[in-house]
Formats: sequence, C-alpha cells, structure tokens
Amino acid sequence: MHITAINPDPLRCPLCGQANHCRNLGAQDSAQRCWCNDPALRFPAALLARVPMAARGKACICQACVQAAAEASAAAPTR
Repeated sequence: MHITAINPDPLRCPLCGQANHCRNLGAQDSAQRCWCNDPALRFPAALLARVPMAARGKACICQACVQAAAEASAAAPTR
C-alpha cells in the first residue's frame, strides 16, 4: 500500500510550517470554535498575500503568524 502526503497539509501553517491548530479542519468535535473565528481578529491583506498560491484556501495560517503580522502592522508608522 502506498500512502501519499496531502500537500499542502491543511493542519500546517503555509507560512511557517508549524501546526495551525485549526479546529475547523482537525477537530473531531465539530461544535468547537476555532481561534480564527474570533470576530476581533483581522487577517491583513499583506499577510494573506504571503500564502503560496498552492496553499490558498487549503491550509490555515497559524495564530502565531497572524499575531506577528498584527504586531508588525501596529508598529508600522502611519502616513
């Protein structure tokens, strides 16, 4: 029997490769809410643009990458 890996792995962040802890894709209990469903959370366009085309719509960005992007955005000077 030949087993092939899913590429991209939907449970790995397409930016850093770490586990994305997606409860929408990985949880056995579908009643759980994923961290990314927080209405206060924003996914900046610049962050989404960094996701490789092959992973778009197939693998979730991890919380650490989202937080790092938010911190970088907050620290950036406004024009």
